[in-house]
Amino acid sequence: MLLGAVLVLLLLGGAAPASAHAGLRGADPEDGSVLESAPRYVTLTFTESVGLLEDSFRVYSPENRRVSLGEPQHADGASDTARIDLPDGLAEGTYTVAWRVISADSHPASGAFSFSIGKPSPTAPAVPAEQVEHPVTKSLYDTGRHLAYIAAALLVGTAAFVALCRPPDPAPLRTPLLTGWWTLLTATVALLVLRAPYETGTAPATAFDASAFARTLTGRPGIALLTRLGLLLLTAAALLWLSRRPAPEPDRMPRAHLAAGAALSVGLALTWAAAEHASAGIQVPLAMTSSVLHLLAMACWLGGLTALLLTLRRTRTPPPVATVARFSRLAFASVTVLVVTGVYQSWRGLGSWAALTETSYGRTLTVKLVVTALLLAAAGLSRHWTARLAAAKAPVAVEERVPQLVGAAGAGPETKPGTGGPGTEEPGTEEPGTGGPGTEEPGSGEPEAGPGDRPRPPVDEPDRHRRALRLSVLVEVAVGIVVLLVTSVLTGTLPARAEAAAAETAGTAPVAGLPGASTVTIPYDVGTPGGKGRVQITLDPGRVGENGVQAVVFGADGGLTIVPELRLSFTLAAKDIGPVDARLTDRGGYWATSDLNLPLEGTWTMKATVRVTELDQVSASRKVRIAR
Repeated sequence: MLLGAVLVLLLLGGAAPASAHAGLRGADPEDGSVLESAPRYVTLTFTESVGLLEDSFRVYSPENRRVSLGEPQHADGASDTARIDLPDGLAEGTYTVAWRVISADSHPASGAFSFSIGKPSPTAPAVPAEQVEHPVTKSLYDTGRHLAYIAAALLVGTAAFVALCRPPDPAPLRTPLLTGWWTLLTATVALLVLRAPYETGTAPATAFDASAFARTLTGRPGIALLTRLGLLLLTAAALLWLSRRPAPEPDRMPRAHLAAGAALSVGLALTWAAAEHASAGIQVPLAMTSSVLHLLAMACWLGGLTALLLTLRRTRTPPPVATVARFSRLAFASVTVLVVTGVYQSWRGLGSWAALTETSYGRTLTVKLVVTALLLAAAGLSRHWTARLAAAKAPVAVEERVPQLVGAAGAGPETKPGTGGPGTEEPGTEEPGTGGPGTEEPGSGEPEAGPGDRPRPPVDEPDRHRRALRLSVLVEVAVGIVVLLVTSVLTGTLPARAEAAAAETAGTAPVAGLPGASTVTIPYDVGTPGGKGRVQITLDPGRVGENGVQAVVFGADGGLTIVPELRLSFTLAAKDIGPVDARLTDRGGYWATSDLNLPLEGTWTMKATVRVTELDQVSASRKVRIAR
């Protein structure tokens, strides 16, 4: 019920297939089907609109040769479909179709399936490994997205703090303002350059392909990134123009400046909303509005926190209480907007209460709520110290009734008790012990406060409150950075609503009804010292069609170990199929593939060959059941 967007804390590695937001509703021909005659085309239907690449379809013949295809297109003009025409004269056997499209929210989605003409082939062709996301490209692209979120919060939040909280000395805030601008500019350029290899799942060097880069500039994500670059240039021009003009009075910020800053901030937020979650699915106009408000509120809160922390620590004189109080009100309004928009976005992404516990999307939302609760607790503590600071103002800043010596400079006329008229006395005329009001014993130190006078706070009390406020704001900033990082990870995760829609259309219950991943452990012993161990193999989902495989090798001591080579093959003796090589690749600590195609159901023999040295290797086998 706190912040909205569902944030995902998952390890990002190359082991799993590409995670995207367009779910496959169905395929024609269906996966694993056996047709009497060759189909005219292959049609895929998705849960949302998709963009097509030149290489969106690859079809492999029973001899594992690539079939010549034309240009992919949308079926009957429907943006949520993808179709490729098949050539005439396709031979009998099993064909494998590998596909890759771009979701409406800018993320690539890929997969593979097989169908047979006449009868299945003894050995079905395997999908080439290059269809999987390239780990270096994906890591660089994800890093760029993380930096873009943090930089946007720093840029927009700092500008909002200067304009709305009006610190008397904004000089220390020039550094975060420029840092945010340059970081966002660099990250945007990097994302634009890496967009083509990210979409195609190729190495970063392919970014220099002129045709691929030109295609990026015409797609929705590319247009959004170009628009962001243009807005950043306008922002730089506005900041340069303001720096050459006399600084406005802190309490008189021109409305034109506020309007221009608000317009640029909304424009920047729209470049995210137009190319990510909000641009696809249900209620798109409302979702985009909510996304823009959510991003701006996040920036005003978390970016403003950084600006407040720098103001508290680096200004020559402590900022006035009014500046801190203004930010406290701004932060409270931002949190309110985050709660409202966050609840809506969570509902839109989850779709049901059951998804909260039955999907990865829902479970990570629970983790996000915990992190957000910590952030709100720190914010509440900062608000507490802000109130204490406002209550314990410095003596020089507050007019108080302080008793003065009679006749002291600046003392006004005073009525003497019992005289009925005003009178003044020279210092020392009042005898000790007379008890006259406004007098004190010589050398007695501080005057005593009369009835109704408020006690003067200790001189160091405001400083103590400022130090406590600095500490609580520092905690807020640290937790806020974590929130920003996991927020950027959110954009790479399939929402539970889309996942459920794809499963429902396919006639399968969401998540719980799918065949679970099976794990098999195969011990080995090469007969040499330290040559014992075991291989733990996970087959997901363990059914006919495309499967992902992850294999981890454990040594004799039970810890992870690195081996020079690990091979895995599958044989279905009952149908005289195999061995089918899984083509595992070393992913840096484990071995994996995401394109193992098992064409028929039955009990397969899984054989693992482990080479522990250049000369020593051993093979072991296990039975594994593959369901339809």
